[in-house]
Amino acid sequence: MRLEITCDDRLGLCQDVLQILRDREIDLRGIEVDPKGKIFLNFPELEFKDFQHLMPEIRRIPNVKDVKTVAFMPSEREHFEFSMLLNKLPDPVMSIDAKGFIDIANDAAGLLLSDTHEHLPGSAITQWLSGFNLLRWLERQPTEPQLSQVTINGAKYFAEMMPIWVKDEQDQTSFAGAVLTCKPQPLSSQWQRTGQHDAFHQLLGEHASMKRLRKEARRMAELNVPLLIQGETGVGKELLARACHQTSSRSGEAFLAVNCAALPDNVAESELFGHGKGSLGPHTEAKKGIFEQANGGTVLLDAVGEMSNGLQAKLLRFIQDGKFRRIGEEQEVAVDVRIICSARDDLLDQVEAGTFREDLFYRLNVLTLQLPPLRERKTDITLLAEHFSLQACQRLGRSLVLLTRECREVLQRYQWPGNVRQLENVLFRSISMLEGDRLEASDLHLPDAAGLHENVAVDLEEGSLDEALKKFESTILRRLYPSYPSTRQLAKKLGLSHTAVANKLREYGIGKQRRKTSPKASK
Repeated sequence: MRLEITCDDRLGLCQDVLQILRDREIDLRGIEVDPKGKIFLNFPELEFKDFQHLMPEIRRIPNVKDVKTVAFMPSEREHFEFSMLLNKLPDPVMSIDAKGFIDIANDAAGLLLSDTHEHLPGSAITQWLSGFNLLRWLERQPTEPQLSQVTINGAKYFAEMMPIWVKDEQDQTSFAGAVLTCKPQPLSSQWQRTGQHDAFHQLLGEHASMKRLRKEARRMAELNVPLLIQGETGVGKELLARACHQTSSRSGEAFLAVNCAALPDNVAESELFGHGKGSLGPHTEAKKGIFEQANGGTVLLDAVGEMSNGLQAKLLRFIQDGKFRRIGEEQEVAVDVRIICSARDDLLDQVEAGTFREDLFYRLNVLTLQLPPLRERKTDITLLAEHFSLQACQRLGRSLVLLTRECREVLQRYQWPGNVRQLENVLFRSISMLEGDRLEASDLHLPDAAGLHENVAVDLEEGSLDEALKKFESTILRRLYPSYPSTRQLAKKLGLSHTAVANKLREYGIGKQRRKTSPKASK
């Protein structure tokens, strides 16, 4: 039972109220005094006959204006409001005391830290978090916030730690611990304040191949020569190109990306190099191309292998001289642009097939970065999955979703033909359709790549042995090609020569680059 007493301030008023409760042997559970002239009492439920005598007796106390029952104490309301607000936050948030033990943890923190639903309050934070000596930081009784990278359940997070200092009535402060918030990536302003800003931090991965890639990319980013980035679809080639631009001396200028595969031949030259007034029709105005618009900055030519042969020749001359002519004009234009090209792993295959200029390939292939496919760095899948799941929860405005151990195992076993982009899309779709807070393996929406579950067995009753062997061989190649879309990778997997695999793919019409060279491309 809870009472609200409205009164005027008077010395000894609370003592008079407590005396009545003592005389009636009522066990007081709590008392709260509001400076605005209210006293709240919390005690066990009374029988009606006792309660009807208690209320008038309290009203007779001098300066008491009114007494009524209420549903909750002010502190109880604040507690429930605080818990509701805290648990609505998508980021894991915890309060830890000065010794490093968890006092409060929201639902997102519980799902992130404890897969087995262990009781978090009272447990040591070091039991769940590694990568930063939090206890030593607490021992120093810090006054400034700290932002550090930590490891939780094998995934990397950025922990923002805010020290808690409590003031008493004499304005004396005491260190009480810290509030810790975990994020999949830091706010850029926070990271810059700590002096640790790095454009390459978006390229998540602790695998040796990713560490080596970031190290090479940092060196190449400052060089003012063309850069070729190769890798399968969805590995993050544009993300790497942007990081190189942001790290370079051109970071203050424009970064423009062009998808060469999406530009029809009849407009590609105009888009890249521009055109003069009236050159494309009597009423057309002069237009600057992408290279002029990005003067002083960087241009990314995505899917450069899809360029027509004629456009490749003009690009080669521009790379060599730094000059070009707009369509319909004779005057040369000189611009200062760094060119970054991205292509799939089969660019050398296209050179051998005659669909990509050999001289342009070797001009672009001076500085090369190779992004590894996701299946070759499976130790990073959990890290990326945790990052994308938290990102999806934030975009959807929902509480954090826990990836169960079985879910992580399924993600690691999958071959990911679409690489990092596919992983991100799968998790976003799966989480958007999820009703609970635990993502099970059965909740994953993993598309079956064409032919992955195709029966390898062939019917020997029809056709010759040679035809059956070819059908069997074709089935194997079709099953493996989505996961090994480069002939060199597929040849390595099968233990065959690159030429033999390329010929078989061309024979069976597997892969879009196996089309026969058109007369236009061969000129």
